Amino acid sequence: MAKVRSVNISEKKGTRKHEVPAIQLKLHHGIVGDAHAGDWHRQISLLANESVDKMRSLGLNGLTSGSFAENIVTEGINLKDLPVGTHLRIGETLVEVTQIGKDCHNDGCAIQRATGKCVMPTEGIFAVVLEEGIVRAGDPITAETQPAYGSK
Repeated sequence: MAKVRSVNISEKKGTRKHEVPAIQLKLHHGIVGDAHAGDWHRQISLLANESVDKMRSLGLNGLTSGSFAENIVTEGINLKDLPVGTHLRIGETLVEVTQIGKDCHNDGCAIQRATGKCVMPTEGIFAVVLEEGIVRAGDPITAETQPAYGSK
């Protein structure tokens, strides 16, 4: 079963995200208390723990939740292969995938500069909130295909 492994926020842009007990997802906003929240197409970032493990296998053993600026770390779901428009039920919330991957800032993030590789540009995904609620580690995740964000 796919599930949430951790939830993470950063109160200020440019700082590393840190693990918190729960996050509150809000419609037209994203995550309450997260510096990257706003009414745009990248309200929430998700990354599979399996992707983080790939980077650990390159010798980055100090990686923790939030190291890639991800809000939700998942387990047991292949995020990178979900098409844009997929709806994800995460605990009591519902989000829609709006983007797959994102280029690292400033000619590559610190992880990319150290290893020559980063998983966020190809394996991280972004989503918008469709149904509000609280998300915690251990919450189940289920996926279903829906029309793309903004289309009817």
